[in-house]
This record gives sequence, C-alpha cells and structure tokens, in this order.
Amino acid sequence: MNILEFSVLVCLGSFIAGFLGALTGLGGGAVIVPLLTAVFGVDIRYAIGASLVSVIATSCAAASTYIKKGYTNLRLGMFLEVATITGALIGALIASFLSLKALTVVLAIVLLYSAYLSAQPKAEHDNHSSDSLAINLRLNSTYPTSEGIMSYQVHCVPVGFCIMLMAGVLSGLLGIGSGAFKVLAMDQAMGLPFKVSTSTSNFMIGVTAAASAGVYLAWGYIEPGVTMPVMLGVLPGALLGARVLVGVQTQTLRIIFSFVLRTKQ
Repeated sequence: MNILEFSVLVCLGSFIAGFLGALTGLGGGAVIVPLLTAVFGVDIRYAIGASLVSVIATSCAAASTYIKKGYTNLRLGMFLEVATITGALIGALIASFLSLKALTVVLAIVLLYSAYLSAQPKAEHDNHSSDSLAINLRLNSTYPTSEGIMSYQVHCVPVGFCIMLMAGVLSGLLGIGSGAFKVLAMDQAMGLPFKVSTSTSNFMIGVTAAASAGVYLAWGYIEPGVTMPVMLGVLPGALLGARVLVGVQTQTLRIIFSFVLRTKQ
C-alpha cells in the first residue's frame, strides 16, 4: 500500500469515526485507535497520538453546534474537566512506562467493559430531588425537546467526579477520549438525559485530549503522515454527526452508542 492509498483509506475511516464520535459523544478515538493498529498496522503509540488530535478536532467541530442548540451543560462540563484533565496528565505519564502489549491489552479491556456498561439499564433517579453539591454549584439545567424546554436534575456529583478522573487517566493512557466512560457516567450515574450526556461529553473530550496530546507531542508520537489524513476525515464527519444528533431519537442514539462499543470487542 502506497502513501496515497493509505491516506485516502485512513481519511475515509476517520470520517466515519468523526461522525460516530460526534453523534455518540465517544470522540472517535474508540474507532480510530483500533482502525490504525489492527487494519493499517500503525504502532499503537502513534495511533494514540493521532487519535488525541482527532478527538480535539471532533470536540471543536461538534461542541459549538451543541452549545448553540442548548444541549451542552457548560457548568457541569467545566466542573468535571478538573477531574479529567488531572487524570489525562497522569495517564499520559503512565503510558511512558508501559509496553506496547500492555497498552493493547488495557485498550481491549476498556472497550469490552464499556460495552458491558452500555448494555446495563439506566439507574432510576428522582427527578424532583438533586445532589446538594449540584444545587450549590448550580449544575442543574434545561435542554430542548420536541415538547419544549425540559429541566433536569444532576445526581451523584462526587461519584461522577471520581469516574471522570478515571476517564481522564484512560484518555491519556489510550488516546480514546474516554467518551464512553464520560457518557455512561453522566447518563447512568448522574442521571442526565442522554443527549445532554453526549453533547457535554463532546465539549469535554477536546480539553481532556489536549492535556495529554502535549505530552505525546513532546515524546514525538504525533506523526504528521498519520495525523493529517485522520484530521481531514474527522472534521467533516464530526460536523455531520453534530447536525444529525439534533433530530435523532434518544433510543436510536443509545442503540448506536452500544453498537459502536460492541463492534470494538
């Protein structure tokens, strides 16, 4: 396979990754890393570097649309970023001490466990009560639906914060944006509507990825020959995914989210 064929195929695969990443809040890394390593034989460290850059692109492309439409909970996202950025820096540093085989095994375990969690029923929360911390930090908000503006309560803030710390570590370690854990934490543990979870995850993953991407750049693991076709595919895919999410039914989003995770097993 020559450079042109490699670039075109990676670009096409990244377009799909960007579309699914923006639609589900996964960030595309869950597709790009396995694609580059398993299909194109790229070293996993360079695949992680390219994936982190693509996650930033996905977030930038999709976040503005979601914020403008009123889906993203900015206060919650910025609060949880404290945990994910800290975790991302820790994960990126840990990655320097792990072998390629260990990174591959960890990636497989994370994707399998994410797929398992996505199949679990959503925990029921009393929508008339809220976490005291959520009230004090004014994290409760509203989002648009076909029936008008609906309000929602944020639950289990400390639990969500701890999960986000772990998600940040996995993002820095594996370059997948850890959107799966972010979405599942907000959807199942914190009781947010699914569209709010995916859009807020998209807002967060770019900042998380940027924190660890700097470390990978310093190590020389961001290779332009791999990163450029990934970026060229991810950007239009993410823009399309952001537009599609607005009109998609929540149950359909859940099915797509679970399907993407299961296909990585």
